[in-house]
Amino acid sequence: MRRFPWAVRLLLVNQFGVNVGFYLLIPYLATYLTADLGLTVATVGVVLGARTLSQQGLFLLGGTAADRLGARGVIIAGCGLRTVGFALFAVGESVAVLLLAAVLSGVAGALFNPAVRAWIAVEVGPDERAPAFALFNVFAQAGALTGPVLGSALLLIDFRVSALVAAGIFAVLTVAQAVVLPAREVPPPRKTVWGDVRECLSDRGFLAFTLVMTAMFALQNQLYLVLPMEAIRLTGTPAAVAGLFVVSTVVTLLAQVRITRALQGWPRWRSIALGLTLMGLAFAPPALARLWPPPEAVLPGAVPVVASAVLLAVGVAVTQPFVLELVSSFGHERLTGTRFGVFYLGSGVVAAISTVVVGWAGPAGSLVCVALGLAGALGVLLLRSRGVLDRELVS
Repeated sequence: MRRFPWAVRLLLVNQFGVNVGFYLLIPYLATYLTADLGLTVATVGVVLGARTLSQQGLFLLGGTAADRLGARGVIIAGCGLRTVGFALFAVGESVAVLLLAAVLSGVAGALFNPAVRAWIAVEVGPDERAPAFALFNVFAQAGALTGPVLGSALLLIDFRVSALVAAGIFAVLTVAQAVVLPAREVPPPRKTVWGDVRECLSDRGFLAFTLVMTAMFALQNQLYLVLPMEAIRLTGTPAAVAGLFVVSTVVTLLAQVRITRALQGWPRWRSIALGLTLMGLAFAPPALARLWPPPEAVLPGAVPVVASAVLLAVGVAVTQPFVLELVSSFGHERLTGTRFGVFYLGSGVVAAISTVVVGWAGPAGSLVCVALGLAGALGVLLLRSRGVLDRELVS
C-alpha cells in the first residue's frame, strides 16, 4: 500500500469498510422483514428489488457525476446517503420508509462504486493500475468475509443494532473521505451529459469489450447460484455453502496480489483470456461429478466443490485487475467515470440475463458456465486480433 498516494490507500480501506457495512446487514434483511416485521414475501421482494434496481440502473449516473462534479464529492455523497439509508432500516417499519431506505442505499452504491474506481484509475500511473485494483479486490473480499460474521454476532442482540452499526461504519467513512481525499479542480464539461455518454457509446471497441466482459460478471454471480446448489447436492449439507465462500475468500486474500504481480509482464489481453478460461473451467468439476452418483460421504463430495471455488477465485484474480485497468484506457481520462458507469451498467444487465439463462438450464447450468467462460476467452482473442486491445500499449 505504501506505493500509492494517501487518497488511494484510504479508498482501499474504504472498500473494506463498505463491504463490512453492506454484508453485515443485507444478507439478513429479508429474514428481518418477514420474521420480525411480518411483511409478505412479495413485499420483501419489492423492497430488495428496489435496492438492486436503484443501484444497478443508476451506475451511469454515478459515473457521469464523478466526471462533472469530481469523484471526491460523489464518493462522499454516496457514503453519506448509505448512512441515511441503513439508519432508516433501523428505525423504519412501514413499507414506505423501508422502500425509501432501500432506494437511498441503492443510489448510494450507484454513486460511489464507479467514482471510486475512476479515482483510482486516474490517480495512479498506467503501470500501477492493475496492482491497485488487485489490492482493491483483496480489501473488498476481506470485507465481504468479515461483514457476515459481524452481522451474525450482532443479530444475537437485535437486527436494529446491526443496521445502526452498518450506518455508523458508513458515517465514519464519509467523514474520513471528507478529511483525507484532496479537493481537485474539475474542468468544465465540453459536452452535455448525453454527449459524454454518446461519446462512450460510439466507441465500438469499448462496447465490444464491455459485451465480452459480461462473461466475467455472469460467472462471478454463479458463486451465489450454481455453486451453492452444486455444493449442497454433492455434500448433502448446507454447511458446504459457507465453506465455498471461505475457500474463495482465502484464495483471493493469499493469491490476488501475487498473481497480478506475476502477470504484469504479460499482455493484458492474454491474462484476461486465461482468467476467463479458468473461470469457465471452475464449473467443470461439478459437471463431471454428475457422471456418477453423488458420494455418500461429505468429504469426497466436497472435493469438486473446493476445486470449483479455488479455480473461480484464481480466475477472477487473474482477470479482474486487468479488466478494470483496460476500462480506463479507452478514450480520454475526463470520461473515466462515465466509461465505468457504462461498463458496469451494460455488464450488469447482460450478466443478469445470462444468470436467468443459467438458472433456467437447471442441471445443465454448470456446462453453460463452462461454455460461457470459453466463449468469453475466445471473444478476447477476437478483439485482440482486430486491434481493439492494442490501446493498452500506449495508455
